[in-house]
Amino acid sequence: MCIASKGKQQVELSGEDMVACSGAGGCGGGWPASAYGYYIRSGLVSGGLYDSHEGCQPYTIASCEHYITGQRPPCHKHYDPTPKCQHSCVDGYNGTYQSDKHYGSKQYSFSNRNRDVQADIMTNGPVVAVFTVYEDFLQYKSGVYKHLTGDVAGLHAVKIIGWGVESGVDYWLVANSWNPDWGNKGYFKIARGHDEGGIEGDIVAGLPKL
Repeated sequence: MCIASKGKQQVELSGEDMVACSGAGGCGGGWPASAYGYYIRSGLVSGGLYDSHEGCQPYTIASCEHYITGQRPPCHKHYDPTPKCQHSCVDGYNGTYQSDKHYGSKQYSFSNRNRDVQADIMTNGPVVAVFTVYEDFLQYKSGVYKHLTGDVAGLHAVKIIGWGVESGVDYWLVANSWNPDWGNKGYFKIARGHDEGGIEGDIVAGLPKL
């Protein structure tokens, strides 16, 4: 939103509103195209991370550890159900749920068109991809990830924020949602140009209504 609006809109949209109200999948997983569709049709209110007390609907579920041992409880023992959809802001917020809505204007997708993806990131900001997670990805720490061993663990949606080259290997720079103590401070690099894990097969993006 910030990049697409050239800095005019700097609002953190509510993950709580999206997860609870969109019908795009909830805490058990979902599909980016459905999420963008809800953003266009119904809009999203503002809302910060858990315990941030920011925005109309800040996130209400505490973080848990994904596939590592850390200070948080492990996710498989600390799984909260999807929050109930609430058409109201938290107490003390200066505004109403409906007046706080921000809307998308369009969504679109890319299928193995990496130059177009790069141009879109530069112009409009990060894009969203779904890829196949294998067991060896779960323990990623650094470098450019390529699947070598292990079975399929599931599908996962992530945010591609950039690209580069490391030791002669092209990669995408990707933000994960598994906390900053996973991977490389919450980010990872994955091989670019060969549809690693299917990550280039169905990339979705959208624009805010300005």
